[in-house]
Amino acid sequence: MSDEFVDSRKVVSLRDAGGATMRFPILQTVESYWDSLRGGRPMPDRAELDPRRIQTALAHAFILERLAPGVARFRLAGSHLNDLMGMEVRGMPLTSFFLPDARKRVSQSLVHVFDEPAKAWLTLSGDRGIGKPPLDACLLILPLRADSGEVSRALGCLATLGPVGRAPRRFDIRSTAVTPILPDGSLQVPETAPDEWPERPAGVFREVTGLAEPAHGYRPSPHRPPRTDRPQLYLVKSDA
Repeated sequence: MSDEFVDSRKVVSLRDAGGATMRFPILQTVESYWDSLRGGRPMPDRAELDPRRIQTALAHAFILERLAPGVARFRLAGSHLNDLMGMEVRGMPLTSFFLPDARKRVSQSLVHVFDEPAKAWLTLSGDRGIGKPPLDACLLILPLRADSGEVSRALGCLATLGPVGRAPRRFDIRSTAVTPILPDGSLQVPETAPDEWPERPAGVFREVTGLAEPAHGYRPSPHRPPRTDRPQLYLVKSDA
């Protein structure tokens, strides 16, 4: 697989990752292709990838390069990822797509993917703000063996549901599911796997800062004195 993606605009696993593959069927395309390549091995080689086999998923697909424990950058990224960030993401770290409080969990998932190795699913929710409508997402990360023989590459897919709105869009993590891969290629029971896709609480969104004014509680209006029969205004008529 060359270092280029040509964009064009289903094997359920991990207990269906909480329904993620039903909401984001494009993830099945990538995972089933990865499974078909590896056969009985823990993972396929990076050189085996052929982008033509996942043509419908290329806009959402990417290749990661491990730089250090818990740190990986984009070597390749589809156009949808560029749209989410509003810029070219090649060379950027994966954690740049996440809110600061979520980045540690992303790094922990990367450690699992490259060191065990393992497959990782992360269900996500987009940040909110002016011009940023609700945006659900799911991230899939699958390990690859580099030409050096090390597990230092990963095939991934980031699928979203909802309008992108104003970029950049960054994500919080709703849930993670990590499935260790054994030397014989079999899979262990995932460490965590939600039974169902978490529901978005009705009317509850992340607080918007910046131009947003703080909300004030209800305050009753001042007490009005009772009206009297005596008029408060008088009309004075003068013939002068």
